Amino acid sequence: MRIICPICKKITTWEENPWRPFCSERCKLLDLGKWIDEEYKISIKEEDTIKKEEN
Repeated sequence: MRIICPICKKITTWEENPWRPFCSERCKLLDLGKWIDEEYKISIKEEDTIKKEEN
């Protein structure tokens, strides 16, 4: 199966790729850096915030 690296958009294979879904360790680390720098965020529902405040 062929996939597109989400960081550099290079086409790579899924099978035998130790960094999947990335094409390389570099792209994997770049993605990790974006999470660490909070460039990616997971949104939460307002209801979840209200439940935390009630407890």
